[in-house]
Amino acid sequence: MIISAQGLRKTFTTKSRKGTQTVEAVRGVDLEVKNGEIFGVLGPNGAGKTTTIRMLATLIAPDAGTAIVAGHDVSKEPTAVRRKLGYVSQSGGVEDDVSPRAQITMAARIHGVPDPAARAAEILTDLELADLADRPGNTLSGGQKRRVAIALGLVHSPPLLFLDEPTTGLDPQNRANLWDRIRTLREKGTSVLLSTHYLDEADALCDRLVIVDHGQVVAQGTPAELKREVSGDVVTLRLDDLTRAAEVLKPHARDIRVDDDLLRVYVDDGEHALPALLRLLEENGLALRSISLDRATLDDVFLAKTGRSLRDTGVSE
Repeated sequence: MIISAQGLRKTFTTKSRKGTQTVEAVRGVDLEVKNGEIFGVLGPNGAGKTTTIRMLATLIAPDAGTAIVAGHDVSKEPTAVRRKLGYVSQSGGVEDDVSPRAQITMAARIHGVPDPAARAAEILTDLELADLADRPGNTLSGGQKRRVAIALGLVHSPPLLFLDEPTTGLDPQNRANLWDRIRTLREKGTSVLLSTHYLDEADALCDRLVIVDHGQVVAQGTPAELKREVSGDVVTLRLDDLTRAAEVLKPHARDIRVDDDLLRVYVDDGEHALPALLRLLEENGLALRSISLDRATLDDVFLAKTGRSLRDTGVSE
């Protein structure tokens, strides 16, 4: 394991006109990341994702718990941990008035990389930034800045890279391009720990993941395992009498959940179950306004574990 953490906790105390407030940002998080995998921390904003990553990166000290990162204890050997990882924050840290080449070369010097200029040229080529290398940072697009930020995190060739919300604010094309870059890192042997609130990103990229909510892990496994745990298929119904419909359909489903004005019916085989469900609704005089059949998603996992949809927390699909 390149990361092994148990019982991580972090509490913040803030002072304002209303008085002192205590917030438990992380409440006993356990996670293990294998060498050479992309591991995700999925959850809504405020779930504790960034705080967890910052503790593992030695940027803040945990109040309790232990973590071994790249063979070193984050509390006892923070300097050794930092030598083994790259960290890309949500803001990215790209300077507006400095060119990518100058920033990356400086980062290489700070990390003690032999021949910093040559290493900067190499990584600029690897990330297809060579044509942009000498432009001021403020002339780059959002996607280009994210690639420069990743270059800064990789300049010293660390075995582990932390990416905190790496595609927030990017358009679909730049997101897809960055996903390809992250997959390439894994193919070259780099372990990646990323936080995200995008369901599709976690599903498409992560070999394994934890889902966090209110500072706690509510589910963990591969995306496929987590979705199988919920159900094979989801029949989503929109009708007037959700309570009565749930009572009628419950004996024929693995699980049923009311989600605002929708009824989600979890079944093993949606194609075969759908005609029977429709027949039951008709026999009981329940008028249907709309219906859809989908495979279970990570949002269904979140809903099953927390009682609410991840989309309802204000995150994006």
